Amino acid sequence: MSTTDDFPCRDLVEALTDYLEGGMEPGERARLEAHLAICEGCRTVLEQFRDTIRVTGHLTEEEVSKPDREAVRAVFRTWRAETTG
Repeated sequence: MSTTDDFPCRDLVEALTDYLEGGMEPGERARLEAHLAICEGCRTVLEQFRDTIRVTGHLTEEEVSKPDREAVRAVFRTWRAETTG
């Protein structure tokens, strides 16, 4: 986990959707990309997101059962708690 740059690891997961969909402001995108350049762990998370998108294709939230959606959210909550703790 990187603590020396301008974009904390704990903020990455929340920003990835905007980043991958091209909805991020240029300055924020540059900050995130600078962080990715120095943080192998976050590059791994980004690749996992990309792999998930490739595997699921255009899966909508409605196509995922409520228990599965909650399970995914729980994983992200746990990850965030561990990175901010």
